[in-house]
Amino acid sequence: MMDRRAFIGTMTGGLLAAPLAAESQPAGKVTRIGFLSPSSPSNVRNPLRLDALRQGLREQGYVEGQNIAIESRWAEGKYDRLPGLAVELVRLKVDVIVTYAAPAIQAVKQATGTIPIVMAGVIDPVATGFVASLARPGGNITGLSLMAAEPVAKQLEILKEAVPKVSRVAVLGNPANVGTAPQLQYAQDAARALGMRLQPLEVRSPVAINAAFTVMLLIGAVAAQEERGGMMMRRMPMMGWPGMVVLWIFWILLLILMVLAILWLVKQLRK
Repeated sequence: MMDRRAFIGTMTGGLLAAPLAAESQPAGKVTRIGFLSPSSPSNVRNPLRLDALRQGLREQGYVEGQNIAIESRWAEGKYDRLPGLAVELVRLKVDVIVTYAAPAIQAVKQATGTIPIVMAGVIDPVATGFVASLARPGGNITGLSLMAAEPVAKQLEILKEAVPKVSRVAVLGNPANVGTAPQLQYAQDAARALGMRLQPLEVRSPVAINAAFTVMLLIGAVAAQEERGGMMMRRMPMMGWPGMVVLWIFWILLLILMVLAILWLVKQLRK
């Protein structure tokens, strides 16, 4: 069975061949492809994405080092770097830009209205405003959509079957990712139909994840953590008042220790 990332990469390569062919480049000219990633080249998934993209292009007659060149830019997980990297690719005058995930797609869309954009890994391109409709996208964007409404509903159904008495579900999401809002709406609709209450929790950085799980412990929720268009279901234990008191005492003591450590360090520096 073909890996999902390889399938998406190969499909993206096929889609990319259309705008490249439309350019009608003269013989001997090397076409420049911009690749923008919100992640890091050290991420184990990214070599698979790029290899699949190269394979898809190669099947269409485009070979890196012969008639195409790929300019890669990486945001290293920092969304605020994406607009600058997108502008950088535009200034390089690449012939087409390939990108994935809503924050990167949004950055490229804002950077250019003329260079063709091929996107992948977006939850709902209509709800996020990337295209006018699936049938007639308009503008300079084409690509693949995940449209994850059905999988989200199914995940919650499975959770309900596994934990029949579940009444509250926590969903972790980054509001800086424009793809979070439509998926949250899908989850809310599905939870309502199943008689469950959804508890959205904002997670804007890796540091905030621990705090979010502490909140889940306090409210006694079953957690559904959003991760790049999917959800990971985790059962959190219910806590009574004794457990909550112990947890708060722990955090207060930890805070006191941190303050004492800082005061000691300041005293040492003044010597």
